[in-house]
Amino acid sequence: MLLDITAPIIPFEGFGEIKLYSTRDELKDLLEMEGVTSKIIFDDWIQYDIQNNIELLFHLKNNKLFRITTLDNYKGKLFEKIGVGTTAEDMLKFEPSFIYDDFEEVWESDKGVFIEMDAETNKVRWISVYIPELDLENFEDCKW
Repeated sequence: MLLDITAPIIPFEGFGEIKLYSTRDELKDLLEMEGVTSKIIFDDWIQYDIQNNIELLFHLKNNKLFRITTLDNYKGKLFEKIGVGTTAEDMLKFEPSFIYDDFEEVWESDKGVFIEMDAETNKVRWISVYIPELDLENFEDCKW
């Protein structure tokens, strides 16, 4: 599987051919590409940085992908209009469902996406899509 850094960002689904709920085995070719780094987070999660294009978070209990985040080089768009570098003003114009979460310091939408802004430029820095179960109390049971 090749990484398409222009693939659309689809909430609750994925980025192009990279689908949420995929296993690490299913994405093995991508995870073993040159320039990929990984680290364990919170003992139960593993994070892969795919050539500064995307970040993949898997749960180690079931080896499934539960969150995908754009990194600096990603060119794909969310809702066909919002990408890395979009201003907060334009983001809200294109998609008014975003609400700012002061505690998490992110813009969240009930459509399955959250966005983190660059503090200095107030432009989109990271766009994350995730599985709906991430918000559930029993997420760590990995019965998804």
